[in-house]
Amino acid sequence: MMLRITRGLMMPIMALAAATLTVAAIQAAGWPERSITFVVPFPAGGSSDTVARTIGQKVGERLGQTVVVENRSGATGAIGATSVKQAAADGYTILVASIGVYATNPFLQPKLSYDPLKDFDLISVAVRAPNVLVTKPTFPANTVADLIALLKKTPDKISFANSGAGSSDHLTAALFLQRTGTGGLHVPYRGGAPAINDLIGGHVDVSFQNINAVISQIRGGQLKALAITSTARSPLLPTVPTLKEAGVDGIDVSSWQAVAGPKGLPADVKSRLNAEIVAALNAPDVRPRMEEMGFEIVASTPEQFLAFLTEELARWKQVIENGKITLE
Repeated sequence: MMLRITRGLMMPIMALAAATLTVAAIQAAGWPERSITFVVPFPAGGSSDTVARTIGQKVGERLGQTVVVENRSGATGAIGATSVKQAAADGYTILVASIGVYATNPFLQPKLSYDPLKDFDLISVAVRAPNVLVTKPTFPANTVADLIALLKKTPDKISFANSGAGSSDHLTAALFLQRTGTGGLHVPYRGGAPAINDLIGGHVDVSFQNINAVISQIRGGQLKALAITSTARSPLLPTVPTLKEAGVDGIDVSSWQAVAGPKGLPADVKSRLNAEIVAALNAPDVRPRMEEMGFEIVASTPEQFLAFLTEELARWKQVIENGKITLE
C-alpha cells in the first residue's frame, strides 16, 4: 500500500522540521556555555592522557571554558569509549583515545559495546608517534638483520615485551614476525612502564615501544635502538634506521591519538571543535613541546580521520586474524 501525504499534513511536518533545525542551530551557536569533559579511557600518565591534558588546556583557554580530563580506564579502553558513546551529543563530552580504542578493539573484543565508525563523530587525529625496536645494550643483536638471524636460529625463544595484549607495541611485533617469517614469544604487561623496566633489567629481550616512552632511556644508554617504524628517520633519533632501510618493508606503524564525540554532534559544534583542536596543536607553546616528547602533529580534518581509520581497521583486522591474536 502506498502512503500518501497530503499538502495539509505536509505543512506541519515541514514546520516542525524547520523548528527543530532552528533550535539545534541556536543551541550550537551558544556552545560552549559550560565546562567540557575530555574522557581518556586509560589511567593518567599515558600518551592519550598527556595529549588530552595538553590540548585540553589550550582549547579551554581559546573557548573561555574549563576542559576537564576524566580518566575512565578498563577493558583496554572500551569502558571509557562506551561512556562517550552513551553521552549526549552536545559537544560537552569528548573522547581522546589511541589506536587500540578506534582500530583494534573491534577485532579483539567479540562483544565490544561500540562501533568506532557508527557510534562516534570523528573530529581529528591529533598526533602520532612511531614505535622503536629496542633491546638492552648487552643483547647480542646490534642490527635488525642480527635480530632476524637470532629469531631464525632460536624460533619462539626470543621474548617480545609489550604493554598489553592488543596494544600498538604488541601488534607491531606481530606484524614484524609475520613480515620476516619468524616467531617470537609475546610477553604482555599491564602497561608500558613495567614492560620497559623489565626490558632494561634483562628479564625480556626486545620490544617495540612508542618513541615518546623510551626516548630518554635510549639517550641515557639504558636501551639500544635497532630501528624505527616510521617511513623516515626521526629527528629525535637521526642515527636509527627505519625498518625499511634495515630490509623489512611494510611496517609503517605509528601509535596515534585521536578525538571523537558521540554520534550526532551539531555540525557547527563539530566544526568548531576541529578548528580549536587544530589550533591548539599548532600553538607556538604546544607544538614544539609535543614534538620534543616524540609526537608528530597530525591535526587532521574529520574527513581525513575517516579515511585514515578505514585503512587502519582493514590493516589491523588482517594482522590480528593472520596472527590469531586474542586478548587472552
